[in-house]
This record gives sequence, structure tokens and C-alpha cells, in this order.
Amino acid sequence: MVRNIVVLGGSSHPQLNETVCNHLGIPPSNILLSKFAVGETRVEIKESVRGKDVYILQSGGGKVNDHLMELLITISACKTASAKQVTAVLPLFPYSRQSDLPYNKTGAPLAKAPTTFNKPDFYTFESRPQTPHPHQPESLGLNGVTDGLQKRFSKTRLDESSSPSSPYTPQRARFINGTPKRSDTLDSQRSESEAPEREVSGSSLHNSHANDDAQSVVSSSSKTSAFQPQPGYKQWVAQAGTLVADLLTCAGADHIITMDLHDAQYQGFFDIPVDNLYARPILKKYIQYNIPDFKEAVIVSPDAGGAKRATAIADGLGMDFALIHKERRPTRITDRQNATMMLVGDVASRLAILVDDLADTSNTITRAAKLLKKEGATAVYALITHGVLSGDAIDRINASALDKVVVTNTVPQTEHRKRCPKLEVLDVGYTFAEAIRRVHHGESISVLFQYE
Repeated sequence: MVRNIVVLGGSSHPQLNETVCNHLGIPPSNILLSKFAVGETRVEIKESVRGKDVYILQSGGGKVNDHLMELLITISACKTASAKQVTAVLPLFPYSRQSDLPYNKTGAPLAKAPTTFNKPDFYTFESRPQTPHPHQPESLGLNGVTDGLQKRFSKTRLDESSSPSSPYTPQRARFINGTPKRSDTLDSQRSESEAPEREVSGSSLHNSHANDDAQSVVSSSSKTSAFQPQPGYKQWVAQAGTLVADLLTCAGADHIITMDLHDAQYQGFFDIPVDNLYARPILKKYIQYNIPDFKEAVIVSPDAGGAKRATAIADGLGMDFALIHKERRPTRITDRQNATMMLVGDVASRLAILVDDLADTSNTITRAAKLLKKEGATAVYALITHGVLSGDAIDRINASALDKVVVTNTVPQTEHRKRCPKLEVLDVGYTFAEAIRRVHHGESISVLFQYE
């Protein structure tokens, strides 16, 4: 039995909270979690936490926003009640897939633009030259963009010079001597064109026609130099990952314990310690004891992002590895991108085991299973750490080529098991209980990472 410790369970996963308390040999703490009629979250701790180590277990599945707000209020309540240390135990970290924004070389967020604007005559944000690095020559500028602008200005100058009836005006002087200056705005050009009219107000009708021609030159120049940004450019996208990290820290959390972060860089957003546990030992043990002749099977990563995770399991068990590459190309009919999946490796007449960290809509693993069966795999298993399975994911799995889907109980799986006969659940309660015990006693938790 662990003394001087309090484990508070949120409303997201009461079964896992009970499992952790049983492993630690302590009773579940008494906490009241409810909502007011208006929908606001109410948290009331029914026992004293003064001077104790408090561990709040709350997963990120289901109603993510309600569970996150409930966690923040509970952390603040424990700090207000003079708790010695507050640790947030998050089996599935909320907003873990929004850790950062993808940027290209020019710094703008990656966004697909319509194919009609992918011509060199249009200035886009992707065409900005890069900043030269130290001890390197300067960039060549806007490749392929200035040529189109120069052609337009040259054409304008030729049109003006070919019309003899046009008088010499300041506007024509700008086009004859060179391209318009950046300071030559429409308002300044109009003011200059109106000045001769005031001086020759009593002159003949010929001057009025000349002023009209000058105005047409100004309008044509403004149309030529009009700035046309790329329609697919995103002005700003909120970074929810950094915000969630700041919210947990400001609420009063002193430590974070989670499992299989979607992006390992998430740990750098915190100013407090973050322990990222791995479900890899549990998945490896399942392969060893539940799959006969597992050495003949093939570990497959459904995308390039999970290749490192899959190869770690394959190398640890001495198994072969394969990768599914998704190549996105725009179609000519629409502006949508179709992902073409290609298999890199050999799975013919062998068992294929898909390994991934999270399955939300299950679209990736079901398409990967269809491809593996097409390539000659005898059976396809999927080993997933976080089986969120939202929307119509269960129906998609039941109708797919997957023979078995193995997930952990980082999120509740009771309802999923009733609807999906292919689903099998592994318990991670002991892993979190052992991590809590070691953190409480000041022991190292590196033994939980030693899965060889």
C-alpha cells in the first residue's frame, strides 16, 4: 500500500482509474464531478489533499473539451487546497495531433492552391526568395516570376509608344523611362493628372481628351501591377498544442505522465517534467505470446510518420519490416488531392501486422489492410495504442479486410467491444500504476522504457 498519495479519477475513464487504484492498493478518492444546468463544470473534492501527492487521471477520448476543462478545474482545486504536488496522468493526451504547424521552406503554412494559379505569371507566397545563410552567396531572386511582370510592362510601353495621339504626360514618362515606382500609387498619379487641368481650365477640348487618355494609362498600369496573392494561403492557424501546454502549467500541474505522444516534440512545449510512456512492451509481448510463428510475420507501418515506431518493434523481435507510402497528387477534374498508397516490401503469403499510435476514423488502417490483402497477405492484424474509433470507425472496421484489431484501454473500449467482434483490448493500468508508484517514491521510471 502506498501512503500519502491521492488518486483522483476524472469522468473520462473510471474503469482505468479503478484498475490503477487496485494495483497501488489504495481506495479511489471521493470526488464529485457534475455540471450545472447552464453546462458549466463543477468539481468538489470530498477529502483532504493538504500536503499530499495528488495524481489526477483523465484521458483525452470522448468529449475532449469537457474532459480538458474538468482536468484544469480539478488541478486548480488541488493547488488551492494546498496539495504538495499535482501530477496530471493523461493516457491519451488531448490535442496531441495539433502540436505544431507544417511550414515549407519559405515559411508559409502548407496549403494547396487551385491549379489555375500555379502559373509563373502570378506572384505567390511560395515564390519569395530564401534568406541566404552565413558564408553563402545571395539567392537569385524570384525565379520565373519577374519575367512575366517584365513582359507585361514592356507590352504596355509598346502600346503607349505606338499611339501618336497621346500627349507627353508625367504618367507616360514613367512608362517610357522604365517601370512604375513603388511610391507611384493611384492617388498620387491622379493628383498629378488633375494639376494640368487646373492650369489650362480655359483651354481647348483637345486637352480634356489628353487628360482622359492619361487617366486610361493610369488605370491600365494599376491593373497591370495589381497584387494577386495565392488563394490557398492561410493567414494564421491557431497552435492549440502550445495553448494546452500553457493551460496545464498555469492551472498548477507540476508533472505530466502520458503515453505514446503523437509528436514527441510536444514535450518541449512544457516548462515542467513530462514522462512519455511507451505501449511498445505491451504490443511486443502480445506478438510473442499470441501470434504463432511470429518470426515469419511482417511488421508494416501504414504511413511514413510511424516508420520509426514500427521498425523499433521489428528490430526488437527480429522480424521483417514493410512500409506503405502515401503519395498525394492533385487530380485534373477537381482541386482535391487523392492519396495513392504504395507498398514498399514483401508481404506475399505472410501475416501482416499494422502498427500505429492512434486510430480515429480508421480510414488509414482499413485502406492499408485492403492494399496488403491485394498484395497477397494471408491475414492482417492492426496493433493500435489509442483506439479512439470515433464516428463510423467501427462500421468501417467490420466491413474492412482487417482480421483483428488490438488496442489498449487508454480510452474506454466497453462500447466498442460490443459493436466490433474483431476488437481485442490490452490493459495498460499496471504501466500507469507502476509509473505513479515510482514517481511518488522518487525512483527512476527508466525501467519502464527497457522493453528489450
